[in-house]
Amino acid sequence: MSRAEQPSRRTVLAAAVAAAVAGSAGPAAADTTSSAVTDTVHPDRARLTRPVDNRFWTTYAHWRAGTAKGTRAVAGVRPGVVIGSPAGTADYTDPHTQKTAAWEYATWTSPVHVLAVPATEAIASWNAHTPAGTWLQVELKGTYSDGTNTPWYVMGRWAAGDQDIKRTSVDDQGDGKSSIWTDTFAIDDPATGLRLVSYRLRLTLYRKPGTKTTPTVWRLGAMGSDVPDRFTVPASAPGLAQELVVPRYSQETHIGQYPEYDNGGEAWCSPTSSQMIVEYWGGRLTEDQLAWVDPSFADPQVCHAARFTYDHQYAGCGNWPFNAAYAATFKGLQGVVTRLGSLADLETLIAAGIPAITSQSFLKEELTGAGYGTSGHLMTVIGFTASGDVIANDPNSPDNEAVRRVYLRREWENIWLRTKRYNAAGKVVSGTGGVCYLYFPALPTPRQRKALAAVGVR
Repeated sequence: MSRAEQPSRRTVLAAAVAAAVAGSAGPAAADTTSSAVTDTVHPDRARLTRPVDNRFWTTYAHWRAGTAKGTRAVAGVRPGVVIGSPAGTADYTDPHTQKTAAWEYATWTSPVHVLAVPATEAIASWNAHTPAGTWLQVELKGTYSDGTNTPWYVMGRWAAGDQDIKRTSVDDQGDGKSSIWTDTFAIDDPATGLRLVSYRLRLTLYRKPGTKTTPTVWRLGAMGSDVPDRFTVPASAPGLAQELVVPRYSQETHIGQYPEYDNGGEAWCSPTSSQMIVEYWGGRLTEDQLAWVDPSFADPQVCHAARFTYDHQYAGCGNWPFNAAYAATFKGLQGVVTRLGSLADLETLIAAGIPAITSQSFLKEELTGAGYGTSGHLMTVIGFTASGDVIANDPNSPDNEAVRRVYLRREWENIWLRTKRYNAAGKVVSGTGGVCYLYFPALPTPRQRKALAAVGVR
């Protein structure tokens, strides 16, 4: 479960005012607005009823279509972008260690993507390999519906390991019209009608000077959405009875372990869920990778997931893109953050063998059998019963055996998809509106590819 003493990011988003100041774009190259190329691919234009727009760059042609300054596209089974000849060298002072180091860098900037759905929120995600001595930064710059532009916003500074930099989000970014809340771009006051109508992403790859090593980025993109305010959603009819066999791990068995990572297991719902799905797809950690974990701790892979999803600015393991990026560090896996629109979408994925990690918040009495309330929690959806109820691996369980839960369809559906709710004090706060992580093979089967496309992910 998320940290009880702090509001969820969605609660912060709902209460936000335009008071943040524009954040640093980091030591990346200068703005490339004047040479921007417009993206002509609109994967979701045929699905205008869906209030979500996903755009991801994954193919060799995609990488070739961007603006490269020191990067180059690489072909192969899994095309990507790497450092070719560095564009320059820049100093970076890690705010969490206070250490300053010089890094060679190169940039790749996407074409301008025009959103099929002008958005109130956007969340970037990426999949990459960052060997020791390398890291990356992802930024977003957009255009508003009033014709003005956002600054370059840092959406994350990330490395798979923690020996070079401390992976981090960047606080205090805003321009009076929008703000960045950990991992989410948000319009400050959607009631004004202002929306994000287009954006570009800029990827900056870093390496130690004088070396030949490089990050490799296989997937980069963002989900933009304009989900209407709602306390309830229409009930859906059951359409699938199927359960996937997914490993079960409890976060609660790790209470008190490694408190430097958000106080230990009580707050590890996100990495615990991620590890369950990673292992469902066959991802395994070696003895060497787990050697740092106290040998007396059960399920050391959960401790590992917490450490390597931890956001040192957010001071938690629940950064959504960092979890998707962690999953993609396992061979043959990729991950994205998106929003789904219904339980029918989840049924489509489950039928193709793809479980989902969902984000939700609720009062104890709103979800029968949960036994707890939460301002923000992640669990995995692994199937549906014959009557359509939701089968979940819920990490907020006393032990691994208790992780499998069955939740009433109507209760669970409304909790997950709503954007507004009442907290225990009777105050209106926000819900996640269908946010989920999807982890799936780098080379999906035709059936998996079709299911992903049906929910807007390519």
